[in-house]
Amino acid sequence: MGSLIITKLAASGSHVNKGDLLVQFDQQQQIKNALDQEATYVDLVEQINKKKADQATARAADESDLRQAENAMNSAAAEVRRNEILSKIDAEKNNLAYEQAKSTYTQLRKTFDLKRQAAQAEVKSLEIQRDRARAAMEYARKNTARLEIHAPIDGIVVLNPIWKGGQMGEVQEGDEVRAGVPFMQIVNPGAMQVRARVNQADVSLLRAGQPVRVGLDAYPDLSFSGKVDRIAAIGVTSGLSDRVRSFNVIFSISGSDSRLMPDLSASLDVELQRTPNALTVPRAALISSGNGHYVMVEDGSTYEKKPVQVSDESDNEAVVSGIMEGTKLLSNVNR
Repeated sequence: MGSLIITKLAASGSHVNKGDLLVQFDQQQQIKNALDQEATYVDLVEQINKKKADQATARAADESDLRQAENAMNSAAAEVRRNEILSKIDAEKNNLAYEQAKSTYTQLRKTFDLKRQAAQAEVKSLEIQRDRARAAMEYARKNTARLEIHAPIDGIVVLNPIWKGGQMGEVQEGDEVRAGVPFMQIVNPGAMQVRARVNQADVSLLRAGQPVRVGLDAYPDLSFSGKVDRIAAIGVTSGLSDRVRSFNVIFSISGSDSRLMPDLSASLDVELQRTPNALTVPRAALISSGNGHYVMVEDGSTYEKKPVQVSDESDNEAVVSGIMEGTKLLSNVNR
């Protein structure tokens, strides 16, 4: 949950290529960690080298003592072989000297092996510490690289407004940002999308692939074709009521234009159904009763009631038959 300080930031609206630097966070702490761990690693490497050198010297001394003890034991054994020509007292002295020399050699032999095992354990302990320091050093170096974010695609930089300083605003170099807060997007102007929320009462009418007409509020004369791309599976609670939910829907736009830029507000007309060669009338001109549907047709200076057959209808229009194209109807009739 710690915050990061931005030290470098790509300008909003600038065009970037894949791999370009978008944002760099303060790397001083990770660089310091990497240097500290590197110093620890180098110190442990030197300790291991010194330990091995000391152990080599100690091994040479132990091998010299072992050879001297072996020579002494061999000399005592040679004296024992002369016991037949010596007095009983001298023979007993030779036996005692041999036993003592043999015990000394045996003890040194066992001690020599134990010292080598202890030396290996000491080096192994230092090597484990060295490997840990090297892993920590590499981890800190990788963290330093992770504090740079590069563009995953070619596109335009868009800065998202975030809450800072008690109000909404775009981030700048020197600002602190918390983990998990998105503050930048890279958008491909050749593949623009519209993100909208659809009420739970209308989302059941939408299907992926349905054609859409997209209009831009900033440019009323400009419109694009598109389609329904993705519909969220889980709704979110409305800010007006806990009982009303809406669903995020992504609409893709076909074509491009220099005026089609990120963060523009747009209007969407989704084509739910198409009936070819159909005659439509406004819903406001349609009269419904228990016997069917009627419209008020112009007859000179008056209007007469004429029955029609309704095959399909939407919120604003109805597909009818029974009248001719171009017939003038009375709209907003009293039902």
